[in-house]
Order: sequence, then C-alpha cells, then structure tokens
Amino acid sequence: MASTSVVEAGSAPGIQRIATTPDWYEPYKISQAIKAGGLIHVSGQAGIDERGRTVADDFLTQGRQAFANVQRVLAEAGASLADVVKVGIFVTDMAADLGHVIALREEFLSEPYPADTLLEVSSLAQPEWRIEVEVTALAR
Repeated sequence: MASTSVVEAGSAPGIQRIATTPDWYEPYKISQAIKAGGLIHVSGQAGIDERGRTVADDFLTQGRQAFANVQRVLAEAGASLADVVKVGIFVTDMAADLGHVIALREEFLSEPYPADTLLEVSSLAQPEWRIEVEVTALAR
C-alpha cells in the first residue's frame, strides 16, 4: 500500500499541501489538495491508478476511480466524502454520460448532497480521460 504525507507549504503560513505517495501530480507542479481556512480543496482527480495510468476506456470505471482518488486524498487530509460541500465534475460527453454522473453521485455522495457544478469540456489533460472530479470539503 502506498504511503501518504502532508507537507506544510514553505511560504504560506496556515496552508498545508496534501500529497499521497506516489504523487502522480508532482511532475506537473500541482498539489493534490490544499488545506487552508477550514477547507480542503482537492484538485481534479481522473480515472487513473496509483501509477498515473488510465484504468479503462468506459465512463463508469473511470468515474469510480476518480471518486476513489478523491476519497484517498480526502482521507490523507483527515476528511471523507461526508465532509464534501462542493463538487465539480467535468465530462467530455454530457449527452452520453449524464445518467452515469447521476449514478456516481448516488454511489459516492449522500444527503444532504453537496452543491455541484457539472460541465462538458472539449477535452481533459489526457485524450482518453472522460471524467474529472474536484471537491471542496470541510476540514475536521
């Protein structure tokens, strides 16, 4: 199992960088999450495994992995999906996948459902990615 770490940002007091090991975002100079001001801001998570490889071509498998990655980062920050207050979901084909997005929300989130923004985008960081999920959660 991979280990995880919390890193205090060097130049900004009160801001913690949340990282998991391996940190597949480090080469891109992106924090997996930032904990500050009582909130945890999780960067967009895609359907990639711990080595940064896309898990499958199908939307639901990628979506489940994206939410699992969000859970992993939140856990490292001392939170869970129950602490999420805002979700941003980015998809590449709204017409084909809106029903799947609703199913993923039901599978991973619960009442009271967090505020949500759902956007269709022309592409994500990798051409095979079909979904990316970012969240803001309460820090406990």
